Amino acid sequence: MKIYWIKAAICILVFSGGVPAEARALYDFTTDSGTGDWSVEDDGVMGGLSRGTFRVNDEGHGVFAGDVSLDNNGGFSSVQWYFDPMDVSMFSTLCLRIKGDGKAYRFLIEAEPQAWHYYEIEFPTSGTWETVELPLADFIPVRRGDRLDQPNFPGSTLAQIRLMIANGVAESFRLEIDRIWLK
Repeated sequence: MKIYWIKAAICILVFSGGVPAEARALYDFTTDSGTGDWSVEDDGVMGGLSRGTFRVNDEGHGVFAGDVSLDNNGGFSSVQWYFDPMDVSMFSTLCLRIKGDGKAYRFLIEAEPQAWHYYEIEFPTSGTWETVELPLADFIPVRRGDRLDQPNFPGSTLAQIRLMIANGVAESFRLEIDRIWLK
């Protein structure tokens, strides 16, 4: 899997405003928004012992944090949000305003509800506030962690987004999310 480092597809920008006018907001965390319909899914769905939590802090940022365990064939934690399918054909990039912990994370998307597979991309975090830009065309098709021999994300519809940590090591993690948008 490709990891997009600085000067590749990740851009660290000085970003002082909201989502640009030519973009489409997917989610903008605020103290009023709460966690909405976001939900945590850990490796417990297959017997693992990882534990993630998701909340909105006093500054109005989503906070995805916890511990990844490799016990019982575990190794991941994720937070996801399902929504009605939307047309994304006019956009080429998914953007995140985040503050990570220096670890790599994955961003997963589904093109339709209850899809058989998803598309994912891995990105590093710097430990400071940054804007990460992920080209939609670079999201690769995956099912249960295995790369599929199919084309990358077709870029027509979007019905689910998910952030995941799955680095193959037992570790604590913390990712703050300000907003997510398409441009």
